[in-house]
Amino acid sequence: MRRFLRSVAVLVAAAVLPPLTAAHPAGALTLPALSIPGDPRGAALPPFTGRAVAPRAVSVPAVPQHPFMAANGSSNLHGDAYQSDTYEGPGPTGRDLAVRSRLQGGLCGSVTFDSRGRIVTVCMTPGRAPRLMLLDPDDLGAVASLTLPGTAGTSPTEVSGGGYFYLDQLDRAVVPTKDGAIEVVAVRRDTLVPEARHDLKAAIGTGGIVSVLPDWSGRMWFVTDSGVVGVLDPATGTVSTHVLRGEGIANSIAVDESGGVFVVSDHALYRFDAPAGGRPVVTWRAAYDRGSRHKPGQLSRGSGTTPTLIGPASGPGGGYVAITDNADPRMKVLVMARGKAGPEKVCEQPVFAPGKGADENSLVAVGGDLIVENNYGYVVEDHALVKGMLGGRQVDTEPGLARVHVDYTARTCSLDWSDSGERVPSVVSKVSLATGLLYTFTHPTADELRSAGGKRATAMPDAWYLTALDVRTGKRVWSRLVGSGPLFNNHYAPVTLGRDGAAYVGVVGGLVRITDS
Repeated sequence: MRRFLRSVAVLVAAAVLPPLTAAHPAGALTLPALSIPGDPRGAALPPFTGRAVAPRAVSVPAVPQHPFMAANGSSNLHGDAYQSDTYEGPGPTGRDLAVRSRLQGGLCGSVTFDSRGRIVTVCMTPGRAPRLMLLDPDDLGAVASLTLPGTAGTSPTEVSGGGYFYLDQLDRAVVPTKDGAIEVVAVRRDTLVPEARHDLKAAIGTGGIVSVLPDWSGRMWFVTDSGVVGVLDPATGTVSTHVLRGEGIANSIAVDESGGVFVVSDHALYRFDAPAGGRPVVTWRAAYDRGSRHKPGQLSRGSGTTPTLIGPASGPGGGYVAITDNADPRMKVLVMARGKAGPEKVCEQPVFAPGKGADENSLVAVGGDLIVENNYGYVVEDHALVKGMLGGRQVDTEPGLARVHVDYTARTCSLDWSDSGERVPSVVSKVSLATGLLYTFTHPTADELRSAGGKRATAMPDAWYLTALDVRTGKRVWSRLVGSGPLFNNHYAPVTLGRDGAAYVGVVGGLVRITDS
């Protein structure tokens, strides 16, 4: 089965990409993008439901700009150092939405933008070397391409080796690689130029590097799937580590201006600090309820969320941090003070139906409130992708989105709104503060497609929609069909909003762009 998948991926990649092992030369022409092929049965589905809306801006305090990262909204998978998953700029409003795609032969998950607004992304194809790509944001054509060291694994749930990278303030991609290193690659005009390489194998052993982010002094912090938390001084090459024994890490980290580095393992939430030139130290540890099982839809038995930071470090409690736990029968949103004094709990809020709740994506921070999604039931193994290529459907997931209101004075949580209709298998949903919309990637059931105007339920393909909800009420505003078939499955990739208001989603087949006409 895996040989079949690898053959499909190689054939698709070979059809799209030239056999490059280095960046295109300066002045090279942009290579046009081929579109991702879809299931022809999708032509029978309604392409759009709902209505276009005028922007209704949401006013919230701005997230501090990290001095060693690209502009907020451009720097990493979650948008900024606080991992807020919000954008100050606009997203699509639903006006004559146009969809464009790039067939890449692999998933282009983390989408960042250089100072000229071009896409910088890492695309990963099972069994092949990952590629760092520089793409035109309008037509998704390739400006430059660089093969990264190492080889992507064949597991459909592998997260290490480039999924979480960041773009720094100098237009340099800082990428954890599959061979246990951190690669620094500069975007120079129309080329990708390797600048530095930091080999971490001696410090991390056989573990894979999940994520890397800088602290406010410019040191690079990294975490591995085997529980290593480390800090690299890029000026000296000095590496120091702390091992969380018996614990694994499957998500990214968050950093704030006080020097705090926030890590969630499959057992606990941590705050780390490191004195200048010193080793990473556990400032505090807060165990959470990790439940009784590894739920379908999650990468590990534990929290599936990257820590989300709320409020400045100079505020009460040193600011706040939020995650979800993995409790049974109902998972909860947890909010804690994040200062050095310790993880004082603010409140917790159960969400979703008993026995049917799981979240493998970061919470979205809208001011002091938090939006959580339900990924329970999402399973993609080799047989699922093959089934999709043969005309079958992905397993349907449990529905659910909710906004949790936090009263930081009374130290209470409550449900502001809860949606029990939208099915969000695995996307990192995002909010545009300029439009007041929450953007997510939905996968309706066959019966839901039929009731929306499709043909016989037995003929319904997998269909993937960019769906916008009113962030104030949770009500669906519109939904646009992006594509049908397994190559349009986003498989844990986020929605990303560009400077021009376009939405980008990495999918199994490559990358899609959705924008107002």
